[in-house]
Amino acid sequence: MDKSFHISTFGCQMNVNDSRWLFQALRSRGFVEAGPEEARVIILNTCSVREKPEQKVYSLLGRIQRMTGNPGAFVAVGGCVAQQIGEGFFKRFEQVRLVFGTDALPQTPAMIDRLCNEPKLRMSLLDFSEHYPEREAQSTSEPSAFVNIMQGCDNFCAYCIVPFTRGQQKSRAPDAVLKECTAALANGAREITLLGQNVNSYGQDISGQAPVCKKNTFAELLFRVAALPGLARLRFVTPHPKDVASEIIEAFGSLPVLCPKLHLPLQSGSDRILKRMGRKYDMAAYRNIVERLRTARPDIQFSTDVIVGFPGETEEDFAQTVLVMQEIGFANSFSFCYSDRPGTAASQLDGKLALEIKAERLQRLQSWQNAHTQACLDALVGTQTDVLLEEEPGYSLRRQGRDPYGNPVHVCLDGANLPAGSIVPVCVEEAKKHSLLARQAGTPW
Repeated sequence: MDKSFHISTFGCQMNVNDSRWLFQALRSRGFVEAGPEEARVIILNTCSVREKPEQKVYSLLGRIQRMTGNPGAFVAVGGCVAQQIGEGFFKRFEQVRLVFGTDALPQTPAMIDRLCNEPKLRMSLLDFSEHYPEREAQSTSEPSAFVNIMQGCDNFCAYCIVPFTRGQQKSRAPDAVLKECTAALANGAREITLLGQNVNSYGQDISGQAPVCKKNTFAELLFRVAALPGLARLRFVTPHPKDVASEIIEAFGSLPVLCPKLHLPLQSGSDRILKRMGRKYDMAAYRNIVERLRTARPDIQFSTDVIVGFPGETEEDFAQTVLVMQEIGFANSFSFCYSDRPGTAASQLDGKLALEIKAERLQRLQSWQNAHTQACLDALVGTQTDVLLEEEPGYSLRRQGRDPYGNPVHVCLDGANLPAGSIVPVCVEEAKKHSLLARQAGTPW
């Protein structure tokens, strides 16, 4: 029986991590990866946070119908768009035979296996779970491991579809998180990134039982993971500014393994727009968090998210956003034009801006950001740092890795046949547009 598959992933790091797990789970069931033209099972792991990724899914489904060379091929659509559209995919696309929501990933490998054996069957898995949906363990040997600690969100920001597509917040049991982290380190990981829609609200739900159990706070989990033997680097994404506790700020000053880079979503620099967005913080609170983090960890860098052209945004509101971007000096940012998402409060707001106004403002913001990001990279030339190698040895002495800030670094080695996961002291010699060039400057560890 043909058990070939191909996965296409859209959206956030959680989707990327879900696809990695699904890849391993299918491989363990005897499936073999293939190109999209030859695969029998084509899996689309989708994102609906913005309109553009959703439209890409529809476009790709149309292309799949025309391009597949496998007469028995079918499509499984998962992720946020699947949760949003549900069985509507069955009516529009004949080749779609499985639609699985964000809480149904653990059951998906078995369902794909069944569909391969029953060619006329169509299935949907769209129910939300009341608790974090645990998955069967899959072993990987990558130097960087990503570990989910929660699912869903209870914030209901006016523009955001996540509470509708990933459900209410569900914190994972701390022991399960630690078990997965320990297994990843045993398999060769040196770096762990903790993932969640709002990681620093971990435990503040029924699943986490934080109100009655102090050990289930995010800060407590962070310290427990940081203490695991063999861990060299620790990161987390994505926090919400309203939930940045003092213990988390202190962690940046007291945990050497915690990397000096934090993604702290801004969304807007205007208090008026932040209130309209339902973000539950103002710029005074945001600036205070940044100041305290820089006191705790002077070498820290920040990245952020920005929505340009939210309903009612004036030129003055936008100018305040640009001013804050410049004031804080974000090393990177993810910015995009506002677009209505179905069912959200913002979709009902008045004051919608014309596309050309939003696009022009976005271009101005991104123009500044590109120049500043380049300046941040240029400032690293001549400095020494450590690079975690991501690639296995090959024919070239130049290998790719990342520095503690997450910047891609191409390293010229001294000839050592170092395995992926080695950490190499380097001297940065040149800054490119999106990466750094460096030369080995010490003994790997």
